[in-house]
Amino acid sequence: MITKRIIPCLDVKDGRVVKGTNFQELADVSSPVELARYYSGCGADELVFYDITASAEGRALFTDILRETASSVFIPLTVGGGVRTLDDFDRVLKCGADKVSVNSGAIRDPSLIPQAAQRYGDQCVVLSVDAKRVDGQFRVFAKGGREDTGMDAIEWIKSGVKNGAGEIVLNSIDTDGVKGGFDLEMLQAVCDVVDVPVIASGGAGGIRDFVTLFRTLPKVDAGLAASIFHFGQVKIPDLKRALAAEGIPTRL
Repeated sequence: MITKRIIPCLDVKDGRVVKGTNFQELADVSSPVELARYYSGCGADELVFYDITASAEGRALFTDILRETASSVFIPLTVGGGVRTLDDFDRVLKCGADKVSVNSGAIRDPSLIPQAAQRYGDQCVVLSVDAKRVDGQFRVFAKGGREDTGMDAIEWIKSGVKNGAGEIVLNSIDTDGVKGGFDLEMLQAVCDVVDVPVIASGGAGGIRDFVTLFRTLPKVDAGLAASIFHFGQVKIPDLKRALAAEGIPTRL
């Protein structure tokens, strides 16, 4: 079994890390630079940095805070938010990102995925999908979960991978911040149709949720979480030891 990755997520708004529930009621947490430095030193396998209002506000991602954050970490860094063009890819990578996450920008212009994959390689292109159940369908939402696109999430993900996305981050809006466990049903539907790494996001409330995730869905490559790490409810070294004790391989 491939080593499972544990990935903290920094949702950044106005230069500060924030966290909410179901993508709403955002509360201030900390400085992204300080948190990134902390996670880099305590065993996180990767780090995700989202400028969560860039797309909704129609602006470019903040590069100054990103550059400072990237210089503080020594683990792979994925960055997203307001990425709409190849120039945005270039700018984010030059700030120190290892991978670039696209969401609303790819919905607006699906050709962005194959263009970026051709220029930078599939491994650099992460398709992040905010999905929610609507009338029995997994539906794609855009602009930080604010806008229902009407698109079927599973078909969109299949198309993205076919066009060159090398990794999928599935953000379940239904379970985001609720801390009742990952959205196993939605994740299973994704794992059934793609053969690239899938990262589970939304719903982690404790160590057992990660154990359940990897035991139930061995094709899921990584678990991503925010508030349980930010507020110290789960320490990454403790989580990894617990996973190892369950026979789930992690980088200790």
